[in-house]
Amino acid sequence: MATRIVSCGVVLLDAQGRVLLAHATETSHWDIPKGHGEEGEAAHVTALREMVEETGIAISADRLKDLGLFVYRRDKDLHLFAARAHENELDLTQCVCTSLFPRRSDGTLIPEMDAYRWTAPHEVEQYASRSLARLFQTTLSLAELHQSL
Repeated sequence: MATRIVSCGVVLLDAQGRVLLAHATETSHWDIPKGHGEEGEAAHVTALREMVEETGIAISADRLKDLGLFVYRRDKDLHLFAARAHENELDLTQCVCTSLFPRRSDGTLIPEMDAYRWTAPHEVEQYASRSLARLFQTTLSLAELHQSL
């Protein structure tokens, strides 16, 4: 049986309960900051590293709430953590993605994420991939998370 990929990410909520979504460069969808762990890397370390690489926002581990492992797609699970954004993290014009990948057409290195938005729970399905939107609609309620943080 093939090993399932685990992607680790942070669900960052602002004071109004909106979630931070980052636009995946040259695609139509937005996503939470997340990615695959490096060998031997703890899930929360991966989530925090991906957050920094994809948004420039550095969060201390003690701010994270471990939400656990979620079935995401046929081949992938998500290990998610949640945190409340601090006042100095709300200005998304300060976000910068340092994680680069080669563009399909010509191999030019481009940032993984190229835009950021605070997204109300009822707007998530307009922006996010179907898999992420479904997760927030069925398994992980952003409204409940907002109350618990």
